[in-house]
Amino acid sequence: MQKKAALLVIDLQNDFCPGGALAVPGGDEIAPLINSLARYFDDVVLTQDWHPADHTSFAANHPGKAAFDTIQLPYGPQVLWPAHCVMGTLGAALVPGLDIPHAGLILRKGSHSSIDSYSGFLEADRATPTGLAGYLRERSITQLYICGLAFDFCVRWTAEDAVQAGFEVWVVEDACRAIDLQGSSAKARAAMQNAGVKLTKSQDLLQSH
Repeated sequence: MQKKAALLVIDLQNDFCPGGALAVPGGDEIAPLINSLARYFDDVVLTQDWHPADHTSFAANHPGKAAFDTIQLPYGPQVLWPAHCVMGTLGAALVPGLDIPHAGLILRKGSHSSIDSYSGFLEADRATPTGLAGYLRERSITQLYICGLAFDFCVRWTAEDAVQAGFEVWVVEDACRAIDLQGSSAKARAAMQNAGVKLTKSQDLLQSH
């Protein structure tokens, strides 16, 4: 793999896998495939949702509201979620099946209690950067391959922001799983393609290297 390409593994955490607080169907199935993909990259970044218990995206912190309701926050509409990936809990830990010892960075996001953070690049206020773009640029990385959870939320937002930040971006579709809330998977696929994100399959990527 070219040294200017990096693999971004998004939020492969216990709470997003079956049995977790916000489980993505089949979320645990993709760890072996991602481990295989990672062997072809010198540069790998893992992201990790990392919320305080009083996080504004948790339905339990809004009396009278239920999970998957939408509220208005200063930065716009916010879907409310079951409490998940609370700092330091087992649910926030990376899944045990993930085996990428050469990953150079674990980026934790969503740690400001008043702002959600789907993207690995910008928090949901669209103004607070995580520092990921600078890290990648300092390593002369120009191409990003993105996989993980969930295809229609954190993967999508990360991919779109990566294009905006000037990277050439592929999403490895079979190395992701989706929540698919009210057709969100199809919407995410169309939105990413419109934004300039390319969709690929792991088989095509592995065969080319």
